[in-house]
Amino acid sequence: MISRRTFTALLAASVALTAAPGCDDSPTAPSSVTVVAFGDSITAGVGTSGSNDYVSVLSNRTGVSIINAGRPGDTTASALARIDSAVLSRDADIVIVFLGGNDLLQSVPVQQRIANITAIVQQIRSDGAAVILVGVGSGALDPFEGALPGIASQTSSTLVPAVLDGIFGVPSLMADLIHPNNAGHAIIADRIEPALRAALAAVGS
Repeated sequence: MISRRTFTALLAASVALTAAPGCDDSPTAPSSVTVVAFGDSITAGVGTSGSNDYVSVLSNRTGVSIINAGRPGDTTASALARIDSAVLSRDADIVIVFLGGNDLLQSVPVQQRIANITAIVQQIRSDGAAVILVGVGSGALDPFEGALPGIASQTSSTLVPAVLDGIFGVPSLMADLIHPNNAGHAIIADRIEPALRAALAAVGS
């Protein structure tokens, strides 16, 4: 039985072969790719107003609809527990994974954090989706204590490191002590966008 992803790819190829000159030549048409953002309250947009969360900003910039699967309060453990319904059931092509902040706040043992985020990325990759693994911060703000580059390498994922560096603790970029505001989310989008565009180009090639 042909999978939805395979059917979508074949349909996209057919459309490309028959399209008239002047059609959209973006890396991939919005209807041909499924992108999911999987995370906690920052991904959910807490601290922003309007459509200024980083997920909406990335969607507007790329012209690709992004499913926001952010849930406030999620740790890596609770995210792993809901990965089937939130991510795998969507047959995604690309998944942005941005987790770990709540593990840090709740002092979850570091080895458990690393085991959980590794399992999350492995399951998504095994399902056939590309992963953009977003790091929270560096030094004391790194929930995984330097483990993410190795996880990204081992799973052939793309790492966007320390995305909150230079944002966290800067009053003009924060809505509260934990959550970036609209301006902070614009910077988060700036840092993720190159990786997302590369992933979209790969899916569309």
